[in-house]
Amino acid sequence: MLTIALSKGRIYEDTLPLLADAGIVPADDPDKSRKLILETNQPDVRLLIVRATDVPTYVDYGAADLGVAGRDVLLEYGSEGFYEPLDLNIARCRMMTAGRVGVPFPGRRLRVATKYVGIAQRYFAGQGVQAEIIKLYGSMELAPLVGLADCIVDLVDTGNTLKANGLEPRDLIMDISSRLIVNKAAMKMKHEAVKALVGQLASAVERRAAK
Repeated sequence: MLTIALSKGRIYEDTLPLLADAGIVPADDPDKSRKLILETNQPDVRLLIVRATDVPTYVDYGAADLGVAGRDVLLEYGSEGFYEPLDLNIARCRMMTAGRVGVPFPGRRLRVATKYVGIAQRYFAGQGVQAEIIKLYGSMELAPLVGLADCIVDLVDTGNTLKANGLEPRDLIMDISSRLIVNKAAMKMKHEAVKALVGQLASAVERRAAK
């Protein structure tokens, strides 16, 4: 049995065509079902539906053999308990700083609101900037508007949410896409099955890129 951890939303939707190319189709739609374990048309493959930030944990501890998670989540998790054999090139966006339109960042110590504490700390340290990181779990755009922070670090796709709240993207920290991760023990114990699936997904990614 191969167990694959996925999260609902954009990553799940973008992963489905790749899995279909590998001959794996879920038996239920997670948006219409309350099931957290989804069987597939392959009797030896099942899907786990978990929070995006929990995917690395399930794979790291072996509850899932494979998983799909954004580069942002993986860097923030920071474990070496799994392999990252494949960039699926899906759910692409950018990790950026953002601030109020036309308002420069202060020269003094920055106050930065983000849920990506580790990434933000490493970025500003690398820039030689003293930064106080304030962890938030949502509504990042509010922080500069009410004086909680000078800027935010967050994912940016179209930038429309920033614009609607009087903010603008500033510095690109990194490009983000979703990656396939594999539990190290599963790579050894289920090597043939894992290797075959990774190869099928790699071929699907190549075909998609060629279109």
